[in-house]
Amino acid sequence: MTISASDFDAIRLLVESRAGIVLEKGKEYLAESRLLPIVERRRLGGLADLVRKLPTDRILEGEVVAALTTNETSFFRDQTPFRFLKAVVLPPLVERVRKGGPPLVVWSAASSSGQEAYSVAMLLLDDFPELAVSARVVGTDLNAEMVDRARAGRYTQLEVNRGLAATSLVKHFTRSGADFLVAPAAKRLVDFRVHNLLEDFRPPAPIDVVLCRNVLIYFSLQTRHRILSRMVNALRPDGWLMVGASEAGSVPTPPYRPETHGGVQVFRPTERAR
Repeated sequence: MTISASDFDAIRLLVESRAGIVLEKGKEYLAESRLLPIVERRRLGGLADLVRKLPTDRILEGEVVAALTTNETSFFRDQTPFRFLKAVVLPPLVERVRKGGPPLVVWSAASSSGQEAYSVAMLLLDDFPELAVSARVVGTDLNAEMVDRARAGRYTQLEVNRGLAATSLVKHFTRSGADFLVAPAAKRLVDFRVHNLLEDFRPPAPIDVVLCRNVLIYFSLQTRHRILSRMVNALRPDGWLMVGASEAGSVPTPPYRPETHGGVQVFRPTERAR
C-alpha cells in the first residue's frame, strides 16, 4: 500500500502546521510505515481514506502527528551533558539552595518516554542529594502516549540496557515481571506533561536548565529560532540551555550567548524574547 503524492503533501502540511516537523519529500516510505498501523487499527480502506477523514477528525489528526514524531531516546544519552551538569552546573546551585534560595528546576523538552528526565533525577539523587530534596524535573512531549509511558516509569530490559549502568539499575529500579519500574525516590522528582514546542511553556517556576537535545533537527531553521526564542522566557537570567551537538549552530544569538566549558558548548540567556 503506497501513498500518493497529493496525500503525502497533505500529511506533510498537517505535521508541519501541528508540530513544526518538516517531513521532506523522499520520506514517503516513513509515512507509509508509520501510518499503516493506524489504517489497520481504525479499519480504514487505505491511506487515501485516512487522509480524507483528517479534516473532520481531530483525534485522528493527533494520532497521525504522534505517529510521525520521532521518539528515539535512552538513559544518560551521549553522557557528556550529564558530566557537564555534574561538574559545572549543579555544584553552585547547591550553595544557592543551602542559602535558602529557590530550588532547582530542570526542563527536559521533547522528553519522549522519559529516560532523559529520569536520568537527571538519578544524577541528583546520587551526587546532589541537597538539591534533590526540593528539585523538580519537568519532562514535556507532544505525544500524549509517550507522556503516559513516561509517567508509568516502566521500561523493558532492552531499554534499561541502553545507557544505564548496572549500579543505577539496582539502585533506582525495581523488577516487575519482565520489566523494570523507576523507584519512588526518582519518580517523585519528575513531572511529565503534554506540551507542543511551538507553544509557550508555563513552567512551575523559572527554569535553571533546559535540555532540548536532538529534537531541533526535525524543524526548519525558522521554526528552531521561534522555539528557542520563546524558550528563553522560561529560563532564569543565569540559566543554561543545552542542545544537541549538531543543533548548536542554529541557536539564535541573541537572545542567547554561547559559552564553551571543557569542550562542551552551552548557551546562556542574554535577554527575554519580545
